Amino acid sequence: MTTLKDTGAPPGTAENSAPLPRPAATPMARALNQALRDAMSADASVHVLGEDVGALGGVFRVTDGLAAEFGEDRCTDTPLAEAGILGTAVGMAMYGLRPVVEMQFDAFAYPAFEQVVSHVAKMRNRTRGALPLPLVVRMPYGGGIGGVEHHSDSSEAYYMATPGLHVVTPATVADAYGLLRAAIASDDPVVFLEPKRLYWSKDAWDPEEPNAVPPIGRAVVRRPGRDATLLTYGPSLPVCMAAAEEAVRADGWDLEVVDLRSLVPFDDETVCASVRRTGRAVVVHESSGFGGPGAEIAARVTERCFHHLAAPVLRVTGFDVPYPPPLLEHHHLPGAERVLDAVARLQWEQG
Repeated sequence: MTTLKDTGAPPGTAENSAPLPRPAATPMARALNQALRDAMSADASVHVLGEDVGALGGVFRVTDGLAAEFGEDRCTDTPLAEAGILGTAVGMAMYGLRPVVEMQFDAFAYPAFEQVVSHVAKMRNRTRGALPLPLVVRMPYGGGIGGVEHHSDSSEAYYMATPGLHVVTPATVADAYGLLRAAIASDDPVVFLEPKRLYWSKDAWDPEEPNAVPPIGRAVVRRPGRDATLLTYGPSLPVCMAAAEEAVRADGWDLEVVDLRSLVPFDDETVCASVRRTGRAVVVHESSGFGGPGAEIAARVTERCFHHLAAPVLRVTGFDVPYPPPLLEHHHLPGAERVLDAVARLQWEQG
Protein backbone atom coordinates (compact mmCIF):
# COMPACT_ATOMS: atom_id res chain seq x y z
CA MET A 1 0.00 0.00 0.00
CA THR A 2 1.30 3.47 -0.87
CA THR A 3 0.11 6.97 -0.09
CA LEU A 4 0.46 10.20 -2.02
CA LYS A 5 2.91 12.87 -1.04
CA ASP A 6 1.08 15.64 0.84
CA THR A 7 2.71 18.98 0.09
CA GLY A 8 -0.12 21.10 1.39
CA ALA A 9 -0.68 22.51 -2.13
CA PRO A 10 -4.15 22.46 -3.71
CA PRO A 11 -4.92 19.51 -6.01
CA GLY A 12 -3.87 20.13 -9.62
CA THR A 13 -1.04 22.57 -8.79
CA ALA A 14 2.50 21.95 -9.99
CA GLU A 15 3.61 20.52 -6.64
CA ASN A 16 0.80 17.99 -6.55
CA SER A 17 0.64 17.19 -10.26
CA ALA A 18 3.08 14.27 -9.93
CA PRO A 19 2.61 12.77 -6.46
CA LEU A 20 5.40 10.51 -5.28
CA PRO A 21 4.68 7.05 -3.86
CA ARG A 22 5.65 6.60 -0.24
CA PRO A 23 5.92 3.23 1.54
CA ALA A 24 3.41 2.73 4.31
CA ALA A 25 4.65 2.65 7.90
CA THR A 26 5.35 -0.93 8.95
CA PRO A 27 5.90 -2.37 12.45
CA MET A 28 9.22 -4.09 13.07
CA ALA A 29 7.44 -7.37 13.88
CA ARG A 30 5.79 -7.27 10.47
CA ALA A 31 9.11 -6.63 8.72
CA LEU A 32 10.60 -9.65 10.48
CA ASN A 33 7.60 -11.72 9.40
CA GLN A 34 8.11 -10.58 5.81
CA ALA A 35 11.81 -11.46 5.96
CA LEU A 36 10.97 -15.00 7.05
CA ARG A 37 8.26 -15.32 4.41
CA ASP A 38 10.52 -14.06 1.63
CA ALA A 39 13.40 -16.31 2.70
CA MET A 40 11.11 -19.36 2.85
CA SER A 41 9.67 -18.53 -0.57
CA ALA A 42 13.10 -18.12 -2.11
CA ASP A 43 14.71 -21.22 -0.59
CA ALA A 44 12.93 -24.48 0.29
CA SER A 45 15.74 -25.38 2.71
CA VAL A 46 14.70 -22.60 5.11
CA HIS A 47 12.68 -24.04 8.01
CA VAL A 48 11.26 -22.26 11.08
CA LEU A 49 10.89 -24.08 14.39
CA GLY A 50 10.16 -23.18 17.98
CA GLU A 51 7.55 -23.04 20.69
CA ASP A 52 4.18 -21.77 19.39
CA VAL A 53 5.61 -20.56 16.08
CA GLY A 54 3.00 -22.45 14.05
CA ALA A 55 -0.68 -22.18 14.90
CA LEU A 56 -0.25 -19.24 17.27
CA GLY A 57 2.27 -17.37 15.11
CA GLY A 58 4.67 -16.82 18.00
CA VAL A 59 4.24 -14.88 21.23
CA PHE A 60 4.89 -11.64 19.34
CA ARG A 61 3.22 -12.90 16.12
CA VAL A 62 6.48 -12.70 14.16
CA THR A 63 5.76 -16.08 12.54
CA ASP A 64 2.07 -15.37 11.96
CA GLY A 65 0.70 -17.12 8.88
CA LEU A 66 3.85 -19.05 7.99
CA ALA A 67 2.49 -22.47 8.94
CA ALA A 68 -0.66 -21.87 6.89
CA GLU A 69 1.38 -20.79 3.87
CA PHE A 70 4.28 -23.24 3.99
CA GLY A 71 2.89 -26.12 6.01
CA GLU A 72 3.71 -27.52 9.43
CA ASP A 73 6.75 -29.35 8.07
CA ARG A 74 8.48 -26.01 7.41
CA CYS A 75 7.03 -23.96 10.28
CA THR A 76 7.00 -26.41 13.14
CA ASP A 77 5.68 -26.17 16.69
CA THR A 78 8.07 -27.87 19.10
CA PRO A 79 7.87 -29.09 22.70
CA LEU A 80 8.94 -26.73 25.49
CA ALA A 81 12.52 -27.97 25.43
CA GLU A 82 15.05 -25.39 24.27
CA ALA A 83 18.04 -27.74 24.32
CA GLY A 84 16.10 -30.19 22.18
CA ILE A 85 14.96 -27.48 19.77
CA LEU A 86 18.48 -26.24 19.15
CA GLY A 87 19.94 -29.74 19.04
CA THR A 88 17.40 -30.62 16.35
CA ALA A 89 18.34 -27.48 14.41
CA VAL A 90 22.03 -28.48 14.56
CA GLY A 91 21.19 -31.80 12.93
CA MET A 92 19.03 -30.08 10.31
CA ALA A 93 21.84 -27.69 9.40
CA MET A 94 24.38 -30.52 9.21
CA TYR A 95 22.15 -32.21 6.61
CA GLY A 96 21.83 -29.16 4.38
CA LEU A 97 18.80 -27.29 5.72
CA ARG A 98 18.74 -23.69 6.94
CA PRO A 99 16.82 -23.75 10.23
CA VAL A 100 15.62 -20.57 11.91
CA VAL A 101 15.00 -21.22 15.60
CA GLU A 102 12.82 -18.96 17.73
CA MET A 103 13.47 -18.73 21.46
CA GLN A 104 10.38 -17.17 23.02
CA PHE A 105 12.43 -14.90 25.30
CA ASP A 106 16.14 -14.27 25.72
CA ALA A 107 16.35 -15.90 29.16
CA PHE A 108 14.45 -18.97 27.97
CA ALA A 109 17.46 -19.81 25.81
CA TYR A 110 19.76 -20.63 28.72
CA PRO A 111 18.88 -24.37 28.74
CA ALA A 112 20.11 -24.44 25.12
CA PHE A 113 23.34 -22.60 25.87
CA GLU A 114 25.41 -25.80 25.96
CA GLN A 115 24.26 -26.61 22.43
CA VAL A 116 25.28 -23.12 21.30
CA VAL A 117 28.74 -23.24 22.84
CA SER A 118 29.64 -26.89 22.28
CA HIS A 119 28.16 -27.49 18.84
CA VAL A 120 26.73 -24.46 17.03
CA ALA A 121 29.81 -22.30 17.53
CA LYS A 122 32.40 -25.04 17.04
CA MET A 123 31.12 -27.30 14.26
CA ARG A 124 32.79 -25.51 11.33
CA ASN A 125 36.14 -25.39 13.13
CA ARG A 126 35.80 -28.97 14.42
CA THR A 127 35.27 -30.28 10.89
CA ARG A 128 37.93 -28.03 9.27
CA GLY A 129 35.21 -26.25 7.31
CA ALA A 130 33.51 -29.37 6.00
CA LEU A 131 30.32 -28.76 8.00
CA PRO A 132 29.28 -25.12 8.23
CA LEU A 133 26.09 -24.52 10.22
CA PRO A 134 23.78 -22.08 8.40
CA LEU A 135 21.57 -21.66 11.45
CA VAL A 136 19.82 -18.61 12.91
CA VAL A 137 18.71 -18.36 16.52
CA ARG A 138 16.13 -15.57 16.91
CA MET A 139 15.72 -14.17 20.42
CA PRO A 140 13.49 -11.35 21.66
CA TYR A 141 15.63 -9.53 24.22
CA GLY A 142 15.82 -6.45 26.43
CA GLY A 143 13.38 -4.65 28.68
CA GLY A 144 10.87 -1.87 28.42
CA ILE A 145 7.70 -3.98 28.19
CA GLY A 146 6.96 -4.48 31.89
CA GLY A 147 8.02 -8.12 31.72
CA VAL A 148 8.68 -10.17 34.83
CA GLU A 149 11.85 -12.14 35.59
CA HIS A 150 13.20 -14.22 32.66
CA HIS A 151 11.37 -11.99 30.16
CA SER A 152 13.65 -8.94 29.92
CA ASP A 153 17.26 -10.15 29.97
CA SER A 154 20.04 -8.76 27.79
CA SER A 155 22.52 -11.62 27.51
CA GLU A 156 24.34 -10.55 24.36
CA ALA A 157 27.71 -10.58 26.16
CA TYR A 158 27.53 -14.38 26.51
CA TYR A 159 27.20 -14.83 22.78
CA MET A 160 29.75 -12.13 21.94
CA ALA A 161 32.28 -14.03 24.07
CA THR A 162 31.67 -17.30 22.18
CA PRO A 163 34.01 -17.57 19.16
CA GLY A 164 32.32 -18.97 16.08
CA LEU A 165 29.07 -17.01 16.33
CA HIS A 166 27.83 -13.91 14.57
CA VAL A 167 25.74 -11.68 16.84
CA VAL A 168 23.37 -9.21 15.19
CA THR A 169 20.67 -6.87 16.50
CA PRO A 170 18.49 -4.49 14.45
CA ALA A 171 17.18 -1.17 15.75
CA THR A 172 15.08 -0.06 12.78
CA VAL A 173 12.29 -1.58 10.73
CA ALA A 174 14.42 -1.67 7.59
CA ASP A 175 17.31 -3.39 9.36
CA ALA A 176 14.96 -5.91 10.97
CA TYR A 177 14.08 -7.12 7.48
CA GLY A 178 17.49 -6.74 5.88
CA LEU A 179 19.65 -8.16 8.64
CA LEU A 180 17.37 -11.17 9.11
CA ARG A 181 17.58 -11.92 5.37
CA ALA A 182 21.37 -11.61 5.59
CA ALA A 183 21.48 -13.86 8.67
CA ILE A 184 19.43 -16.60 6.99
CA ALA A 185 21.67 -16.42 3.89
CA SER A 186 24.85 -16.70 5.96
CA ASP A 187 26.71 -20.02 6.14
CA ASP A 188 27.81 -19.14 9.68
CA PRO A 189 25.54 -19.47 12.72
CA VAL A 190 23.91 -16.19 13.72
CA VAL A 191 22.39 -15.20 17.05
CA PHE A 192 19.75 -12.69 15.99
CA LEU A 193 18.67 -10.49 18.90
CA GLU A 194 15.33 -8.72 18.44
CA PRO A 195 14.60 -5.75 20.75
CA LYS A 196 11.13 -6.65 21.92
CA ARG A 197 10.15 -3.13 22.95
CA LEU A 198 10.67 -2.05 19.34
CA TYR A 199 8.49 -4.79 17.83
CA TRP A 200 5.62 -2.33 17.31
CA SER A 201 7.71 0.68 16.37
CA LYS A 202 6.80 1.78 12.86
CA ASP A 203 8.67 3.28 9.96
CA ALA A 204 8.34 3.60 6.21
CA TRP A 205 10.19 0.72 4.63
CA ASP A 206 10.53 -0.80 1.18
CA PRO A 207 12.00 -4.33 0.89
CA GLU A 208 12.58 -3.74 -2.82
CA GLU A 209 15.19 -1.01 -2.26
CA PRO A 210 18.65 -1.89 -3.67
CA ASN A 211 20.27 -1.77 -0.21
CA ALA A 212 17.45 -3.52 1.63
CA VAL A 213 19.81 -6.29 2.80
CA PRO A 214 22.88 -4.75 4.48
CA PRO A 215 25.99 -6.86 5.06
CA ILE A 216 26.54 -8.34 8.50
CA GLY A 217 29.46 -6.62 10.21
CA ARG A 218 28.79 -3.01 9.23
CA ALA A 219 27.73 -0.25 11.60
CA VAL A 220 25.94 2.88 10.40
CA VAL A 221 25.97 6.53 11.49
CA ARG A 222 22.35 7.38 12.28
CA ARG A 223 23.06 11.00 13.21
CA PRO A 224 26.24 12.90 12.31
CA GLY A 225 27.78 15.17 14.94
CA ARG A 226 31.03 16.79 15.97
CA ASP A 227 31.26 16.96 19.79
CA ALA A 228 30.99 13.31 20.96
CA THR A 229 30.01 9.88 19.67
CA LEU A 230 27.25 7.73 21.18
CA LEU A 231 27.88 4.06 20.38
CA THR A 232 24.79 1.94 20.76
CA TYR A 233 22.60 -0.79 19.30
CA GLY A 234 19.15 -2.37 19.42
CA PRO A 235 16.71 -0.98 22.00
CA SER A 236 19.05 1.82 23.08
CA LEU A 237 19.18 3.51 19.68
CA PRO A 238 15.94 5.52 20.21
CA VAL A 239 17.27 6.56 23.64
CA CYS A 240 20.48 7.89 22.10
CA MET A 241 18.65 9.66 19.29
CA ALA A 242 16.41 11.38 21.85
CA ALA A 243 19.44 12.31 23.95
CA ALA A 244 21.19 13.79 20.91
CA GLU A 245 18.19 15.97 20.09
CA GLU A 246 17.90 17.13 23.69
CA ALA A 247 21.64 17.88 23.81
CA VAL A 248 21.31 20.29 20.91
CA ARG A 249 18.28 22.02 22.42
CA ALA A 250 19.52 22.29 26.01
CA ASP A 251 23.29 22.59 25.72
CA GLY A 252 24.22 23.13 22.09
CA TRP A 253 26.13 19.83 21.98
CA ASP A 254 26.25 18.14 18.59
CA LEU A 255 26.33 14.37 19.21
CA GLU A 256 27.01 11.70 16.62
CA VAL A 257 25.03 8.46 17.01
CA VAL A 258 26.44 5.20 15.66
CA ASP A 259 24.17 2.15 15.44
CA LEU A 260 26.49 -0.86 15.71
CA ARG A 261 23.92 -3.34 14.28
CA SER A 262 26.50 -6.14 14.33
CA LEU A 263 28.23 -6.95 17.63
CA VAL A 264 30.19 -9.82 16.06
CA PRO A 265 31.83 -9.20 13.64
CA PHE A 266 32.50 -5.70 14.97
CA ASP A 267 32.90 -2.72 12.65
CA ASP A 268 36.06 -1.09 14.03
CA GLU A 269 36.42 1.03 10.91
CA THR A 270 33.13 2.95 11.22
CA VAL A 271 33.33 3.21 15.01
CA CYS A 272 36.90 4.45 15.12
CA ALA A 273 36.40 6.89 12.26
CA SER A 274 33.57 8.49 14.24
CA VAL A 275 35.47 8.64 17.54
CA ARG A 276 38.55 10.10 15.86
CA ARG A 277 36.37 12.87 14.43
CA THR A 278 34.68 13.75 17.72
CA GLY A 279 37.40 12.87 20.25
CA ARG A 280 34.91 11.56 22.82
CA ALA A 281 32.73 8.47 23.14
CA VAL A 282 29.96 7.02 25.30
CA VAL A 283 28.77 3.42 24.93
CA VAL A 284 25.08 2.89 25.74
CA HIS A 285 23.28 -0.44 26.22
CA GLU A 286 20.74 -2.16 28.50
CA SER A 287 22.99 -5.05 29.48
CA SER A 288 24.88 -4.83 32.77
CA GLY A 289 28.04 -2.75 32.93
CA PHE A 290 30.53 -5.13 34.57
CA GLY A 291 31.73 -7.55 31.90
CA GLY A 292 29.10 -6.24 29.50
CA PRO A 293 29.43 -5.43 25.79
CA GLY A 294 30.44 -1.85 26.62
CA ALA A 295 33.60 -3.06 28.33
CA GLU A 296 34.86 -4.70 25.13
CA ILE A 297 33.74 -1.80 22.97
CA ALA A 298 35.41 0.77 25.23
CA ALA A 299 38.62 -1.25 25.24
CA ARG A 300 38.68 -1.51 21.44
CA VAL A 301 38.06 2.21 21.03
CA THR A 302 40.72 3.12 23.57
CA GLU A 303 43.32 0.86 21.96
CA ARG A 304 42.68 2.17 18.46
CA CYS A 305 41.85 5.82 19.14
CA PHE A 306 43.95 6.66 22.21
CA HIS A 307 45.77 9.63 20.73
CA HIS A 308 42.52 11.11 19.43
CA LEU A 309 40.62 10.91 22.73
CA ALA A 310 40.12 14.08 24.77
CA ALA A 311 38.48 12.10 27.61
CA PRO A 312 38.06 8.48 28.74
CA VAL A 313 35.43 6.35 27.02
CA LEU A 314 32.38 6.20 29.30
CA ARG A 315 29.57 3.66 29.58
CA VAL A 316 25.86 4.05 30.33
CA THR A 317 24.35 0.64 31.04
CA GLY A 318 21.86 -1.35 33.03
CA PHE A 319 22.81 -1.84 36.66
CA ASP A 320 24.80 -4.87 37.82
CA VAL A 321 21.78 -6.65 39.29
CA PRO A 322 19.29 -9.25 38.02
CA TYR A 323 16.56 -7.60 35.99
CA PRO A 324 14.22 -5.80 38.43
CA PRO A 325 10.41 -6.03 38.78
CA PRO A 326 8.36 -4.09 36.21
CA LEU A 327 7.73 -1.06 38.44
CA LEU A 328 11.47 -0.49 38.79
CA GLU A 329 12.65 -1.08 35.23
CA HIS A 330 12.52 2.63 34.33
CA HIS A 331 15.24 3.17 36.97
CA HIS A 332 17.28 0.25 35.66
CA LEU A 333 17.23 1.02 31.94
CA PRO A 334 19.48 3.76 30.53
CA GLY A 335 17.48 6.86 29.63
CA ALA A 336 18.30 10.10 27.87
CA GLU A 337 19.10 11.86 31.15
CA ARG A 338 21.74 9.29 32.10
CA VAL A 339 23.25 9.52 28.64
CA LEU A 340 23.45 13.31 28.81
CA ASP A 341 24.97 13.11 32.29
CA ALA A 342 27.76 10.95 30.85
CA VAL A 343 28.26 13.39 27.99
CA ALA A 344 28.57 16.23 30.52
CA ARG A 345 31.36 14.30 32.27
CA LEU A 346 33.52 14.11 29.15
CA GLN A 347 35.70 17.04 30.30
CA TRP A 348 34.64 19.51 27.65
CA GLU A 349 37.17 22.06 28.90
CA GLN A 350 39.98 19.89 27.53
CA GLY A 351 38.60 19.97 23.96
